[in-house]
Amino acid sequence: MKLIKVAAGTLNQTPLAWELNQKNIIDCIKEADKQNVSLLCLPELCITGYGCEDAFYSWDLVEQAKESLLEIVQHTSGMIVSVGMPIRFNNKIYNTACLIANKKILGFVCKQHLPNYGVFYEDRWFHRWPAGMRDEIEIDEFRYPIGDLVFELSGVRIGFEICEDAWVANRPGRAMFDRGVDILLNPSASPFSFSKFVTRERFVIDGSRSFSCSYIYTNLLGNESGRLIFDGDSMIASDGNLLVSSPRFGYADFYVTSAVIDIEAPKVNHSQVKSPLGQGNWKVQALFDWPEVKPVAPQIAELEKFERGGYLKEEEFARAVSLALFDYLRKSRSQGFTISLSGGADSCACVALCGLMIRLAEESIGLEAFKQKLSHIKKIQNCQSVEELTKELIHSIYQGTENSSSDTYESAESLAKSIGATFYNVNINGLVESYKDLVEQQIGRNLTWETDDLPLQNIQARVRAPSVWLLTNLYNHLLIATSNRSEVAVGYCTMDGDTAGSINPIAGIDKFWLKKWLVWLETIGCDVKGKHIKIEGLNKVNSLQPTAELRPLETKQTDEKDLMPYEVLNSIEGAAIRDKKPPLECLLFMEALYEGRFERSTLANWVEKFFRMWSRNQWKRERYAPSFHLDSYNLDPRGWCRFPILSGGFEKELADMREYLEKGDRRKSRGRIGF
Repeated sequence: MKLIKVAAGTLNQTPLAWELNQKNIIDCIKEADKQNVSLLCLPELCITGYGCEDAFYSWDLVEQAKESLLEIVQHTSGMIVSVGMPIRFNNKIYNTACLIANKKILGFVCKQHLPNYGVFYEDRWFHRWPAGMRDEIEIDEFRYPIGDLVFELSGVRIGFEICEDAWVANRPGRAMFDRGVDILLNPSASPFSFSKFVTRERFVIDGSRSFSCSYIYTNLLGNESGRLIFDGDSMIASDGNLLVSSPRFGYADFYVTSAVIDIEAPKVNHSQVKSPLGQGNWKVQALFDWPEVKPVAPQIAELEKFERGGYLKEEEFARAVSLALFDYLRKSRSQGFTISLSGGADSCACVALCGLMIRLAEESIGLEAFKQKLSHIKKIQNCQSVEELTKELIHSIYQGTENSSSDTYESAESLAKSIGATFYNVNINGLVESYKDLVEQQIGRNLTWETDDLPLQNIQARVRAPSVWLLTNLYNHLLIATSNRSEVAVGYCTMDGDTAGSINPIAGIDKFWLKKWLVWLETIGCDVKGKHIKIEGLNKVNSLQPTAELRPLETKQTDEKDLMPYEVLNSIEGAAIRDKKPPLECLLFMEALYEGRFERSTLANWVEKFFRMWSRNQWKRERYAPSFHLDSYNLDPRGWCRFPILSGGFEKELADMREYLEKGDRRKSRGRIGF
């Protein structure tokens, strides 16, 4: 048998942060060397960062990446290391993996399949490399092979599938199998979405089985560039068996996940499968002194405890957003978070997530490392507990009017106290009345709820923005916006009011599910090392009906009375926006989904209301604070969902739905008369 110790390196990188990215890579290589790893695979575009956007066009960016590469090469003594970077070749930019062996560059493998859907835009910056093609590139007067390559190092063949290459039907692994590859490396930058790790695991295991090889998959970690979250999911499989997988959502700069693989074992299966010889000039040969490795006990990867429980989505949401907030705070060099805490579900969820961020980070890396990673925040450096950190890092403010209830105040105060956040309480009724009086004097009449309902609601929300921005700026904090996905879809928000903020952690989550998550966080919580992190101060908000509290209390305003049941709203959004169904098809689907619960006429009214509100509120979606990508699709026009600001508003499609309903009513009427 021929045993090799291999590893996947997970990195938390930042676009264009040359020194930081280089340090993380070199530190990861050093840690792998301490663990006697011979082959280390690092993530896609890890030198530059994945989210460089149009900066990839910069000539200097590629030159800086080359400089970093040449420095990294000097730290690979006795190891084989794959690093991801862009390369300019024939004045085209390619997304490549560079393989280095014992301080020598062996060549550059180019990505063949580029994702250009949803949150991905790689076709904008990179070119696709044709399968089977090989060329040479000159770097610092040395020439290296580039293209579709397999590296043979003293009898061990190493091939590549770079991220998307493994997600397509005609994946390069098939050609790698024909070329007799022993190890397939997959350097990836695969953003988090709910349960996506299960899909990754399937194609890694299946790739190792189908291609009779060992498969090393690695990924980025953390909030790299603002919107995308990387969960750090890395794994190693061999011949259809998952040997090891990395922890996800960690707060360290890097992780090394290693395993011992048997190169010869998969060859038994390979030899039994009839396949053609690999054709073309694809082989790059080099010498490497593989160290002798002793056999190890059988390696069987296990899911983390939170992944084995019955609340996977709840756990993933809590961990992904908490990590994203931590990195956003760290990389923006801000001093903390400020939230306008109304006592409702949305703002309470945002405060709870900020509190979880501190708890989960401290559990992951410890208090001292937490402070060190936020070393730019001087006021926390003497904190000796999570509670002290929370008071400094999370500020909340309740801004009540005559339309605010004691219930929401108690909800806000109890949550802030339960996590230890700083809590302010101000009454803005006088400010609202001042604005109202100013306008009444100019227009020559009084504003009333009977004639001016929407303006009177909106002025309350807008008056809150200057106060919370002032408080935010006083402490150099980030202001958290608090609109959920359901409100984003229909524009049920006040622009420059409750939408004010630097980042919105819940814009990717619908209100129906968010309410259930808050109950879970209060009663069950995150499973961390056998204990559960709960926030029992959510008890009050979980007993309340969601309401904007912008109308007089006697009107008993609720969100669902203003809109429709959130459950139905989310179902319509999925059919209309994700599945691109016209109003009539949405209605038919809603009838099937909610049979016996709602009348057809009621569902039709809700479908029409959704399409009208969706169409007229695209301008709001264009102006929302950046949000995190959490699902397989989202409503962010910079990500998954582009829609015209001005449009026909589905008038023809809605007319078709109404005509269908009218014909159905006439048929029913004739049927009753005939009977």
